[in-house]
Amino acid sequence: MGYEEVKFEAGTVFLVTGGAGFIGSNLCEAILAKGCKVRCLDNLSIGKQSNVDLFSGNPDYTFIKGDIRDMETCLKACEGVDYVLHQAAWGSVPRSIEMPVLYEEINIKGTVNMMEAARQSGVKKFVYASSSSVYGDEPNLPKQEGREGNLLSPYALTKKVDEEYGKLYTKLYGLDTYGLRYFNVFGKRQNPDGAYAAVIPKFIKQLLHGERPTINGDGKQSRDFTYVENVVEANLKACKAPREAAGQAFNIAFGGREYLIDIYHCLAQALGKDVEPVFGPDRAGDIKHSNADISKARQLLGYAPDWSFERGIKAAIEWYKGSL
Repeated sequence: MGYEEVKFEAGTVFLVTGGAGFIGSNLCEAILAKGCKVRCLDNLSIGKQSNVDLFSGNPDYTFIKGDIRDMETCLKACEGVDYVLHQAAWGSVPRSIEMPVLYEEINIKGTVNMMEAARQSGVKKFVYASSSSVYGDEPNLPKQEGREGNLLSPYALTKKVDEEYGKLYTKLYGLDTYGLRYFNVFGKRQNPDGAYAAVIPKFIKQLLHGERPTINGDGKQSRDFTYVENVVEANLKACKAPREAAGQAFNIAFGGREYLIDIYHCLAQALGKDVEPVFGPDRAGDIKHSNADISKARQLLGYAPDWSFERGIKAAIEWYKGSL
């Protein structure tokens, strides 16, 4: 199970954009463990140097400080690369509502730059991060590819546009692209700080520090929380996917459904804290319920996630206890 059985030839070169970020650094770690070479491209606007410092002595690891908005940087980074795992982007629905122009520049222009650089460099596969936010206000559960609603934020729009470019780059230019619609990823190295921090690391840090966390809304919103190891598996298996699957987008999740208030009580109990949360207003642009149908990824990518929410949350809590 997982990605242990995914094999690559010795000397295979991966480029991980946004490699100093949460998901990117986990990808770098997994690829190096397979004996392959990794180039990490990051401008450190969101990613942290500390996330990749542990790789700095590895001869198979190279760090490039650069911005995906710069075409020359993208072209240099793609030279001699077999597979691109494009994670570089700005996340957060609320922040995108405040900064739509910046999201356009990074998430759309930056992604097209990377696709074009990959095409010119003869990259075998281009795997990129999309998002469950592309489902917008489509009310049905589970969420299924091809059944999307009206988009609710600039962030969601940027990811949907990336998917359309992915289709075109496969159809027009023969670049095998695979869009991975991540559902609420969590795990080690996810940043717990700042106004736009993801909910699980934020709750853990606040509880560990004796603070009362705030839940936006009534806590009855549900999410398909997905441990980062499952996302690593999806990226590596997409690199081995058949050409027939190229130009498409895939739900990447565990296929479960957890309510935010239950998550909160689970974390409080695990950390031995008896603290009631504060309830705040709903966040603009947020989807109320999210749960993924992962059958398409199972069928076409061979995706078989074995990290359940329960297993993942235990691992995440242990990591944060040792890091915060």
